[in-house]
Amino acid sequence: MKVETFMVSDQAVVETDRFVLRPPKSSDVGMLAHYSGDRRVAEETRSIPHPLPPGVTEAFVTRAMQSDRTEDVWIMDGSSVEGGDRGHEVLGVISLTRMDRNQTQLGYWVAPPFWNTGLASEAVQALVASNPLDNDTIFAEVFQDNPASARVLTNAGFAYVGDSEAFCLARNANVRTWTYCRKMR
Repeated sequence: MKVETFMVSDQAVVETDRFVLRPPKSSDVGMLAHYSGDRRVAEETRSIPHPLPPGVTEAFVTRAMQSDRTEDVWIMDGSSVEGGDRGHEVLGVISLTRMDRNQTQLGYWVAPPFWNTGLASEAVQALVASNPLDNDTIFAEVFQDNPASARVLTNAGFAYVGDSEAFCLARNANVRTWTYCRKMR
C-alpha cells in the first residue's frame, strides 16, 4: 500500500492505492446522510441516531470543517484515484477525536455497498501510518457483536486492552465493547 500525506488547509490528506482520505466538504452531506441513515451503519457507531433526524449530517460536516474542532474527520473518497473505486466520492468515514496527553480515539465506518472489500483495513492502516496528528497513542473501541471491526484493528497493530460498554444512540442501549490501543512511539 502506497501512502502519501499532504496538507489541505489545516488537515492532512492521505492517499492510498484505492482512495484518498480527505477532509469533508459541504457537497458530501447528501451521500453521508444516505449511508449514515442506514440502520446497519448507525447501529455500529456510538453517535449516529436512527432514524437520522434532519440537519444532523449538515451539523456533523459543519463541525468537521471548523478550525477549532476536537475531531478530525476524513472522507474515504475513491472518485479520483486511478484503479480505485472511481465514481464513488463517499466510501466511508474515519476520524480521530482528540484526548489529553497527545492521544486520540479512532472511529470509522464504511458504506454498506463497500463492506467486505478491505476499505476499513486500508483506511485504518493508512491513517495509522501517516499519524497526521503526531499522536503518542491511538485508542479504538468496537462493539463486541462486530468482530470484523476488531480484526481491522488487530491487523493494523492495535492491541486489545479490555472490555467495556458504550451507549449507542441508534440502539438506544449500552453495548458491550472491546477496547484497543496502538502505541505510536
